[in-house]
Amino acid sequence: MGIQPRIEELKTKKLIGYRLKMSLANNQTGKLWGSFVPRIKEIGNRNSNDKISMQIYDSFYFADFNPNAEFEKWVAVEVESFEKIPKNMESFTLKDGAYAIFEHKGDSSDNSIFHYIFTDWLPNSKYELDNRPHFEVLGEKYKNNDPNSEEEIWIPVKEK
Repeated sequence: MGIQPRIEELKTKKLIGYRLKMSLANNQTGKLWGSFVPRIKEIGNRNSNDKISMQIYDSFYFADFNPNAEFEKWVAVEVESFEKIPKNMESFTLKDGAYAIFEHKGDSSDNSIFHYIFTDWLPNSKYELDNRPHFEVLGEKYKNNDPNSEEEIWIPVKEK
């Protein structure tokens, strides 16, 4: 693959959306998006039309990979403030920090990019994983399950 990311310092972001505990073996991402997308228009003061797909892992998640290990999945949008949070939605403050950002083009169900990031790029880089949320930015060029889809994959890193 040989894809090289750009490294960027994320500024704190305010997110509003839904969250759910799940595992890769019991992936309910589609269900979560299905309930969230029809309600996005209820969220005022949005910063952009981008959608955020975020994963919060505990510090042991990657040490001993297990497809049944649970993590917290968020589907959200970025907002200016938390003044008006629609009913049954929650807020999350994504703290600042360094991220390796990979531009990914291809079907979102193809996980080979993640295999490359964690088994090739990361071990051979000057970075290590930081214990902060991972997320994908789904912008205008994102098309679910489409080989021409484009998204950004944000991996939290810190120097070794």
